[in-house]
Amino acid sequence: MSIRTALLLILVALRATNAQAPTSPIAPRSAAPGGTRSIAIDSRLAADAKLRVGDRVVVSSEPGVAGDTVVIAGIVQRSADPAEVARAEYRIRLHLDHLQGLLGYGDRVDRFAVRTRDARSAREAISRIDAAAYGFRAHRSADVAVETSKTFAVVSRFHRAIGVITIVASAIFLLCIMLLKVDERRRDVAALRLIGCSARTIVGSVVLEAAAIAVLGSLAGVAVGGAASWIVNQHYQAVYRTPLRFSIVTGDIVLLAVALSLVLGLAAGWLAARRLVRTPPLALFGR
Repeated sequence: MSIRTALLLILVALRATNAQAPTSPIAPRSAAPGGTRSIAIDSRLAADAKLRVGDRVVVSSEPGVAGDTVVIAGIVQRSADPAEVARAEYRIRLHLDHLQGLLGYGDRVDRFAVRTRDARSAREAISRIDAAAYGFRAHRSADVAVETSKTFAVVSRFHRAIGVITIVASAIFLLCIMLLKVDERRRDVAALRLIGCSARTIVGSVVLEAAAIAVLGSLAGVAVGGAASWIVNQHYQAVYRTPLRFSIVTGDIVLLAVALSLVLGLAAGWLAARRLVRTPPLALFGR
């Protein structure tokens, strides 16, 4: 069992008592000179077991064996780590000597982390650790993150493909709508042509109207997207009890959406207007 695994799974036997209740008769095996050892627990465990700071609990390495009576000194909020969203383990934090004594693991670890100042120091540390003893293997944290995030990379590519398909379908749909809307005004366009309005003026007015509609539609879309993102975050943060944000509307996304909407609106308006002004005015009246 590794130190990290122990941190995740050490709370096998847990007995919560009131802060004023008598102390458990089991003597702590790793008690500090000043009294009972202290631990920190995560907020999920605190909520499920209804524990508070100052409560006394008993922790042991296995069920049914004598454990140590400890005091909860703090409640820690979980970090926003996507790799830990679906995990249902509870976490507690102990002092290293306390954990070693509780597990009987001795001065051994299965993995440890070393922080370096720059890339060169990282390379030197990796080579020295790998050469220290047989079986040692060092990895950069970035490489570990890439390996553990492959699932999220696949999901990201899937979302990108859906986005491209949606944009293309939206562009076609928008062009069809603009053609129908402009075609409904064929008599108005014919009258303008007959009184002397140039094709350029008519095309410009249609394009300007399409741009205004595109901007208003973009603002409405941003508002709907922001509201949907808030609802998604509120729901899934409550389900998984994590501060991780599952949906984010960033400034880059807003700018991209507005730019795409404006470009597609202008293109659809221009194509629809050009198709209409090329038709003779009398033909527009049906003669």
